[in-house]
Amino acid sequence: MAQVLEFKLPDLGEGLTEAEIVRWLVDVGDVVAIDQPVVEVETAKAMVEVPCPYGGVVTARFGEEGTELPVGAPLLTVAVGASADGGTHAAPAPAAEPAPAGPSASSADAAVSSEYSGNVLVGYGTAGPAARRRRIRPQSPAVANPTPNATAGPAPTSTAPAAKTGTPAPVAAAPAPVAAAVAVAATGGPLPVISPLVRKLARDRGLDLREVRGSGPEGLILRADVERALTARETPVPTAVAAPVRTAAPAVSAAPAGERIPLRGLRGAVADKLSRSRTEIPDATCWVDADATELMAARAAMNAAGGPKISLLALLARICAHALARFPELNSTVDTAAREIVRLPQVHLGFAAQTPRGLVVPVVRDAGTRTAESLTEEFARLTESARQGTLTPADLTGGTFTLNNYGVFGVDGSTPIVNHPEAAMLGVGRIIPKPWVHQGELAVRQVVQLSLTFDHRVCDGGTAGGFLRYVADCVEQPAVLLRTV
Repeated sequence: MAQVLEFKLPDLGEGLTEAEIVRWLVDVGDVVAIDQPVVEVETAKAMVEVPCPYGGVVTARFGEEGTELPVGAPLLTVAVGASADGGTHAAPAPAAEPAPAGPSASSADAAVSSEYSGNVLVGYGTAGPAARRRRIRPQSPAVANPTPNATAGPAPTSTAPAAKTGTPAPVAAAPAPVAAAVAVAATGGPLPVISPLVRKLARDRGLDLREVRGSGPEGLILRADVERALTARETPVPTAVAAPVRTAAPAVSAAPAGERIPLRGLRGAVADKLSRSRTEIPDATCWVDADATELMAARAAMNAAGGPKISLLALLARICAHALARFPELNSTVDTAAREIVRLPQVHLGFAAQTPRGLVVPVVRDAGTRTAESLTEEFARLTESARQGTLTPADLTGGTFTLNNYGVFGVDGSTPIVNHPEAAMLGVGRIIPKPWVHQGELAVRQVVQLSLTFDHRVCDGGTAGGFLRYVADCVEQPAVLLRTV
């Protein structure tokens, strides 16, 4: 009689908790062999073909192509022992073969190994090897008679897909302590736990996984959940546990004496935002030296022509706006809840301003449509408001990209921290005379170092490098951009 088994998305390793279905390799009604790849999935690391540890007829598939599934979610069901025309076939021959190898090679092992794969992916195994591996452990009173459980026939096998253990091995084939830690079977339903390391940790410490609430996808029990449960269970223990806690208290008061400055107000807000940026954003930095001689000469010529003076920061802002139009990936933000990159239509340019109260980042609205003269005026207004402490919340929010001119502090380079929730920040060092090869000859030129820190989620190094190279080219040859001022 055919037995329908459920194959779940296995643990693919490296801490991955989900995968996207890219392409199904089998259809409902197809006959699959043991270890035949049935689906191609994409993880955060690579494309993987997932083999099925069962042989039989595919009766159902779960999830369309493009669907993202958590580890442990059903992938497909297979009727083991069924033929393609809906009938059944006889039990495999290995079940009748002699088993002279001793207790670890019973007839049940031979029968099970004919229905399941002998290979493993991370997080799910196979019936035969798993049962043999467990039976070679030293015997204990709780594991007095494993053989009757192992020879219980195909009925216990049907409980494996519901056990959330990631392995199709019969639950009853494991020793009693293992079975208690990995499945509730008829009493409490399936346990949402995949990792064998988690099961082993709970088993070794005598923790009942039915009492643990999982924090992973769909209530999946993670190692951190088990460790928290163990800590909570062991904390109330008197004497041995309480004594170290009492002795640890004086260590806090023994800290070195010194001036303590509370992290509150503006300093606290800056600390919180920078910490959040470092915690959430996987940033990377690239930098390049550029010959700014032509940019400085162009600015001098513009200011000599009369009219309002044009600031260097305004020219750099114009260059950034043009660069962002070419590389819109860097004028974006990441919606972590929806797992989406949101590209923003306007450039609202923030710039770092040091004030007596601390660092603030005022925002110039619609910087991409402003002239150099308009940008100069807005930079001056916001800088003065920052120094006076009169910036409004609207002046400090809504930025999409930040320009940080730390060259005013006399430094050449830096690795800026991205201004969360933006995706990038351009840092500009001081512009100073340096030896430079110009037109094939060594000359003294005005050189500046440019550095770009970017969120690696929104783009890769090729895009970031292209943006920075374009900015450097405009610094070295600004004439094309300046004609639109």
